[in-house]
Amino acid sequence: MTELKWLGLSRRASIVAALAFVYLVWGSTYFVLAVGVREVPPFLFAGARFLLAAALMAVVALVRREAWPDARAWLRGAAVGGLLFVVGNGGVTWAEQEVSSGLTAVIVASMPIWLALFAAAAGERPSRREAVGLVLGMAGVMVLQLGRALGGSSTAAAVLFVSPIGWALGSYWARRWTLASGAVGMVTQMLPAALVLLGLSALSAERVPRTVSPEVTLAMIYLVVFGSLIGISAYTFLLRATRPALATSYAYVNPMIAVLIGVGLGGETIGAVALLAGALVLTGVALATWRR
Repeated sequence: MTELKWLGLSRRASIVAALAFVYLVWGSTYFVLAVGVREVPPFLFAGARFLLAAALMAVVALVRREAWPDARAWLRGAAVGGLLFVVGNGGVTWAEQEVSSGLTAVIVASMPIWLALFAAAAGERPSRREAVGLVLGMAGVMVLQLGRALGGSSTAAAVLFVSPIGWALGSYWARRWTLASGAVGMVTQMLPAALVLLGLSALSAERVPRTVSPEVTLAMIYLVVFGSLIGISAYTFLLRATRPALATSYAYVNPMIAVLIGVGLGGETIGAVALLAGALVLTGVALATWRR
């Protein structure tokens, strides 16, 4: 069932509020993630984040006395959550050990390009303008990859290349499938993803730090509350209540916010090749997703 409201607001106010939230908050999460992985291993950090978020949502579901979904809804939620939070967010968290938060946001901005490609594969033929946008966006991705503008290892570059594909595919199925709604719906997605991420942490022999700084603690709280609980709620609402182009339009804004925060607070630098690639990606996204 399509949700028409978010946070109890009118439909129009819900859309404006949800867009503003994912524009601003998700743009800031790249830098916050970079702060977290300075002290906590990436899979452990991501797994703990989504485990805490799932636990809080489970409490909300119990208080509201929401009905728990059947096995089919759990399987669908786990599939979508795996793509969004393990492949998508988990990959980004891992890559930020080596790649700056600003450049990470630029490459993740290619997500709507992949979403458009999945829609085209399902029979939604792109227009000529959209096709040009797809080509430009992919060209920008290739410039970042082949031009070594991302920095870091080839493994980090490959992981960062795959992450937006996972997020796009998860978004595609989240829109097409009937998923559990409410707090329990978020639990069906976040809890399985958290368990997979913590399993990857164990397999990677990541070590739990004995202590963490107040900055990392605040980063975790910010990501759990704003990035996960409220942010995913806003994005899920947008996917169900608006066109995919509008729901994914945060991709235009997030990189600019992430770059500004990364340069201003983190002392990051952006080279000429990365700026060129970013311009290609954002232009491609705009052409591929904007409709008259």
